[in-house]
Amino acid sequence: MFSIKIIKNFLYRFFFKDYQNRKLFMIGQSHILNMRKNYKNVKSLNDVDFKVFSQNGEDGILDYLLFKLNIEKPKFLEIGVGDYSEANTRFIFDRCSPKGTIIDCIENFEKKVKKNIKLWKGELKIIKKNINTDNINDVVENKKIFSNLDLFSLDIDGIDYWVLDKLPKKFSKIAVLEFNPIFGSKFKVSVPNINNFNRKEYHYSSLCFGMSIMALIDLMEKKDFYFLGTNLFKNNAFFVSNEYSKDTYFQNLTTENINNHVMANFTESRDPKGNLNYLVGEKKLTEIKDCKLIDLENNQEKKIREIYNFDK
Repeated sequence: MFSIKIIKNFLYRFFFKDYQNRKLFMIGQSHILNMRKNYKNVKSLNDVDFKVFSQNGEDGILDYLLFKLNIEKPKFLEIGVGDYSEANTRFIFDRCSPKGTIIDCIENFEKKVKKNIKLWKGELKIIKKNINTDNINDVVENKKIFSNLDLFSLDIDGIDYWVLDKLPKKFSKIAVLEFNPIFGSKFKVSVPNINNFNRKEYHYSSLCFGMSIMALIDLMEKKDFYFLGTNLFKNNAFFVSNEYSKDTYFQNLTTENINNHVMANFTESRDPKGNLNYLVGEKKLTEIKDCKLIDLENNQEKKIREIYNFDK
């Protein structure tokens, strides 16, 4: 019985999984090459939203941005990739054979990554580290990793705002950054800067993490970036360095009413027992109303119920 299981795992890993990945890659590459014919007519990032190996539609958006900036072989840094089966730079690595660095804190990180890619295809540095505000400077100061970045991606489901705040101005040409759409588009808020933050431990629902889109846009403007839009899933925002003028490179691109960028419909909430309970709309924010956030307008820690006037 044990030997049959081993054989099944072997067949899946070396035949079916490899075949599936090659098929996804070929379909994805064909679609994106075809889409490039229409890049000059793109008016919203949602027009080019397309998933190959990214979690949602980031693959298509990133190809559009890189193409418009004439970056053929991007140097990248992605923090928060899981086992790299779904990541913002996975398709780029497979397609472009670039230099890049990926960082995550999962167990057996390097081993798991190597199971999902052909490492020889590019120069990929794999670092197992739980990124926080104390150690992000170690990454920044490593010139082999951080200098002349074309693409930066951050998705750590927690203290993203505080890590981002530690980065220098113009740290990359392109940045894709996660935000929490549940926090809406009115307030500039973030979870507190807690060491070893875990969204499941902070609240059983897993809904209270990260920062609001307004907090993110405000911070990135201070870093000399401009906002271009979000993915269709409404959880990742895209920015370009001011060194690449919007009027020159993205003159046809319009950013919608900011409220449209937080209209996310995915339902990943959990009940106290850890079961999915699929909360929707305002019920998500109501569920976490007693969680504490930092109101970045005055740098005060407040409960969500206070910031959003739940008691009125």
